[in-house]
Amino acid sequence: MTTQVDYGPHDALLVVDLQNDFCEGGALAVTGGAALVPGINAEIAAARRGGALVVASRDWHPVDHVSFEHRGGPWPVHCVQDTEGAAFHPDLALPEGIIRVSKATAFDRDAYSAFDDTGLAGYLKEKGVERVVVCGLALDVCVRATVLEARREGFTTLLLEELAAAVDPDAVAACRHEFQDAGAEVHA
Repeated sequence: MTTQVDYGPHDALLVVDLQNDFCEGGALAVTGGAALVPGINAEIAAARRGGALVVASRDWHPVDHVSFEHRGGPWPVHCVQDTEGAAFHPDLALPEGIIRVSKATAFDRDAYSAFDDTGLAGYLKEKGVERVVVCGLALDVCVRATVLEARREGFTTLLLEELAAAVDPDAVAACRHEFQDAGAEVHA
């Protein structure tokens, strides 16, 4: 289990896409997704104790989203708005008042980063956030895009690798190097 981060009021914990469709049994399941929940719950509790913001992003696709295979996209139908598959994992302890960010909500545009067309970067800066701590699913897709965008937005960025799982485990080492090259810290 990863060592919990020492959180403060200038931090935000960003839990990426810990949704039913990305966990075992879901439409686009990532092996080990559900197993991340207890550790992420502990991070959420630590972040709240430290006065950090907690943000949970989610894929929130309309029916017939451009990313779906039948529309020519790379993915099976997943995380359709207001479906059980799009819901956060039932054991994820999302407290009242947590910030939920929905992405990829337009029919004709995909989004992988929690910052992509969501206004999240501006909101975090307005709240005085300087460091973003990232965990969730999937390390080599939406977590990757979120970490890299957090760096481009100027945030000190920390990936909790033990609290992220990849669609392709063979891609983890390359992602780790990409994160480090971008200036993000990785806690393996």
